[in-house]
Amino acid sequence: MKIYKVGLPFIGMSSLMLLMSPLANAAEMSNMDHGSMDMSGMDMSDMDHSSMDMSGMGMSDMDHSKMDMSGMDMSDMDHSGMDMSGMDHGSMDMSGMDHGSMDMSGMDHGSMDMSGMDHGSMDMSGMQGGKAPADARSPDYSNGVPYGRFGKPVMMGSLPLWGVSVDDLGYQFDDDQINYEFDTWYGTDSNRVTLRSEGSIQTKDDKEIDSLTSLSYWKPLSIFWNGEAGVAYDTENDKSAVMAGIAGTAPYFIETDARAYLYTDGQVRLDLGAEYEWRLDQHWVVIPEVELTAFSKDDTDNHITKGFNEFGADVRLTYEMLSRQLAPYVGISYETALGNARDLRRQEDEAVDSSSVTAGVKFWF
Repeated sequence: MKIYKVGLPFIGMSSLMLLMSPLANAAEMSNMDHGSMDMSGMDMSDMDHSSMDMSGMGMSDMDHSKMDMSGMDMSDMDHSGMDMSGMDHGSMDMSGMDHGSMDMSGMDHGSMDMSGMDHGSMDMSGMQGGKAPADARSPDYSNGVPYGRFGKPVMMGSLPLWGVSVDDLGYQFDDDQINYEFDTWYGTDSNRVTLRSEGSIQTKDDKEIDSLTSLSYWKPLSIFWNGEAGVAYDTENDKSAVMAGIAGTAPYFIETDARAYLYTDGQVRLDLGAEYEWRLDQHWVVIPEVELTAFSKDDTDNHITKGFNEFGADVRLTYEMLSRQLAPYVGISYETALGNARDLRRQEDEAVDSSSVTAGVKFWF
């Protein structure tokens, strides 16, 4: 039996050649010119590229500008594991490729730089959007569907409503009289008809009733102010008048109103009022109120003098209940004559000043 001995230099040379072969192949592909490569007939659908590492293949210097990949079927290719970070795809022509069946759900687009793409020639005319046709919606928003047994819906702003508000219905113990003030209205937020009345009813002697009642048209003038215009009747001097006024909320939430009355005899009456609600908690409220009355000329038959005639003030402590629609109150009222009206009252042996404890209720519905 013969034994052949192989020298160590031969084994070392063989191992070195095996190690150098992958590097030689990579070097050979880095210098390849892919410009004239025709890959249109290649079927790569069954190829598994998941474990392909192309980062070291030296494809960063490859010229893909003339590569024709229009006929390549890559729908079944798995590119999830391919590392192509070093490749330059800027000049690749992929316009003829069919991407319809490509599944790109697993791709990470976070690092894709598309700033250099030209979208000017993109045709998106087939996408949903654009101006709606003129008959896209019916004028009554029904789209041909009947509204049913309840009929067409009505917006709250256009629906006529009504309301009643009694700001004062109380008894003055010292003057032995009942004071009242109320207004009721019907209409919308833009146009209303208002009936308003205020006055006093004597509970002794001749049971005299002094009241000023007006029927007017109401309309908002701005966010915080409303205008009124109409006719009025004054039982104290038994005369009718034309009325115009303004009412609303002044700064610091002061409810303010000013009304002028032009009587048939040329007399002009001006009523000014201001009220503030000082809320102590959710139910208890303190309401101070002041009123001022002036006339344009003397009328001794009705105890009227030119200028400011009367000033009134009261303070009420109210307790709101039943969703704040009902509020009983107690308070103190004060009235005094002003200017020449004081002398006229003294001549007729009438009180110049008066004060009284009051109790009553205010409500609305």
